[in-house]
Amino acid sequence: MEESMDTGQQGIPRILITGTHSGCGKTTLSCGLLSAFKARGLHITAFKCGPDYIDPMFHRSITGVEAYNLDPFFLPGEALRGYFTAKMRHPRSGTRENPSLAVLEGAMGYYDGIGATCQASSYEAAETTKTPVILVVDMRGLGNSVFALIEGFVHYKEDGGGICGIIFNGMNETRYLQFKPELEKRNLKAFGYFPYNQAWRIESRHLGLTTAAEIPFLQEKLEALGRQAAETVDLAGLLELAGRASDVSLGAVKRVRKVPGPRVRLAVASDESFCFLYQENLELLEDLGCDLAFFSPIHDAGLPEGSCGLLLCGGYPELYARGLAENVPMRIAVYEAIRGLVPTIAECGGFLYLHKMLDGLPMAGVLEAQAFKTKQLQRFGYVTLKANRDTLLCKAGDAIRAHEFHYWESTDPGCDFTASKNSGMTYACIHARDSLYMGFPHLYFPANPDFARRFVRKMQAYQKGRV
Repeated sequence: MEESMDTGQQGIPRILITGTHSGCGKTTLSCGLLSAFKARGLHITAFKCGPDYIDPMFHRSITGVEAYNLDPFFLPGEALRGYFTAKMRHPRSGTRENPSLAVLEGAMGYYDGIGATCQASSYEAAETTKTPVILVVDMRGLGNSVFALIEGFVHYKEDGGGICGIIFNGMNETRYLQFKPELEKRNLKAFGYFPYNQAWRIESRHLGLTTAAEIPFLQEKLEALGRQAAETVDLAGLLELAGRASDVSLGAVKRVRKVPGPRVRLAVASDESFCFLYQENLELLEDLGCDLAFFSPIHDAGLPEGSCGLLLCGGYPELYARGLAENVPMRIAVYEAIRGLVPTIAECGGFLYLHKMLDGLPMAGVLEAQAFKTKQLQRFGYVTLKANRDTLLCKAGDAIRAHEFHYWESTDPGCDFTASKNSGMTYACIHARDSLYMGFPHLYFPANPDFARRFVRKMQAYQKGRV
């Protein structure tokens, strides 16, 4: 059950850092700002627009507090406002009534999303939450033409897109002092610049940036970014802008009630190979009655004792396939748990782990199929999943919004759900039965909490049958 509470007119200090395109430096800038604001003693909550898992890892590494996704496709309109309000007004840490600041980081280019309507774009997130926007502009290869670029972004929407100012990336002080007055002639504020520094570069791989846990001396890098932001970015001006964010009604907060019955223990894969987790999924499962027990499929010999459910999330199992293969006791434990009807969710990387073979190496063997690498992205982007039969998570006909992003493929991807894309494309996917969900799509439980509730009830039933 969920209970709505009208939040009325409430102001939340907030800004959104977006960019002209992917790779323009908005994550570097966002990390620098978060680090600088943290050094000032501000309590920050970070949000990443879109379905990305990795950027929130960096945000959490800096702030040490909450970092979430803010996705207009998963939660459109009023639902997004209510979700944002809930995370800001009722923090799980219990350390504050009101936050000092919310920093939102955009995805891709500011207006990039689904189709020509900017659906699920950073613009839509900013417009829905009425958040002031700072545009990060990459100066590589640009001179005065940058003003034409900026004018295009500002005038693309009649309302100016909510863009209130600019931060230049890859610029030195001399050029900044030349460009700043030209920008302000166009009624846009220059909030500073970041010089180019190869040492700040965060490497990428096939699914995006390398993860926070993989970067040596990450904290030192983040602190260096914070010092640079304090030196060349107008932090006071950004805080003043954030404080002027409209006191619009940010939606009804939905409070989740625990599923009636005993609490249950959920084993959650978490290590260098399995690290793609929506924090809000975990928090929702905890609120519904799960006690989370984290384990490593690479390093541990077995599942946490007393587990009544299993969550194998996405990640990079292909990079650690040998370590996974060599941990025979864990592969056997997972196989026996699933064959023993322990309620299990396995998404993308977790799905690959349940195959008989991954890149020629033995895995858990729950599915008699081969997982193999391809040369390009397979299913990419947002989907709506509709169940073709009653399963662990839902009844036939039930639907949930999800996301898919993978280079690997399976000789047997499943057919128990139908995925639909905004383009009209449909395809079969996922293996699902009464105690198992395994497939490539990543689920976002706040988009349909009934899926999470049913999972918890199945775990309770398993626990009751075991006692």
